[in-house]
Amino acid sequence: MKKVGLALLLISLAFMGFSRQGGSEMTIIEEWATIKVPPPPELKAVTPDPKVTALLILDIQKGMCNEERRPRCAATVPRIQRLLTQAREGGALVAYSLTRSAEPSDIVEEVAPLADEPIVKSSVDKFFQTDLEDILRKKDIETVIVVGTAAHGAVLHTATGAAMRGFEVIVPVDGMSASDPYAEQYTAWHLVNAPGTRRRTTLTKIEMIKF
Repeated sequence: MKKVGLALLLISLAFMGFSRQGGSEMTIIEEWATIKVPPPPELKAVTPDPKVTALLILDIQKGMCNEERRPRCAATVPRIQRLLTQAREGGALVAYSLTRSAEPSDIVEEVAPLADEPIVKSSVDKFFQTDLEDILRKKDIETVIVVGTAAHGAVLHTATGAAMRGFEVIVPVDGMSASDPYAEQYTAWHLVNAPGTRRRTTLTKIEMIKF
């Protein structure tokens, strides 16, 4: 009986030690430094049909997309401008978003909207409490190309909103930005790995988009 009791005690102590090391007391915070960064997602060339494609330019505003406040955003503007020109020439729909307190005049001049290009205002999900979905449905849009800032804000949540509504989503990684590159890295990983977006999202670069 003494041997059985000793064996049970040893098993109990071993289990307690396992629990302390790898069980309820271990969270992602304790494991943070040990997490290995996954390999970068594959970028793919895309040829969207402009008749059923919309370019969504999100929150490219003077007050937060400039060299002083968010230089990574400012660096995307010339690239977004090239994509905008290509989209317009191809006949794709172009739509814009602003933060709730901004006005159309706040949009960076290089990518400013034309008079007939729609603008919506919302927080990070540009479908929330706006008519963006109606705008896209009325034009028979099937695919959206999402660019803008912040990557982990407007880009991530609007791309997710589009995917959840059945749209195909294209995100050029050189057209999204954040103040911290980790936010861009996380967003790129999330879009092609998360259950809500992975089956409908393609990552690419602006130079790999051909209308």
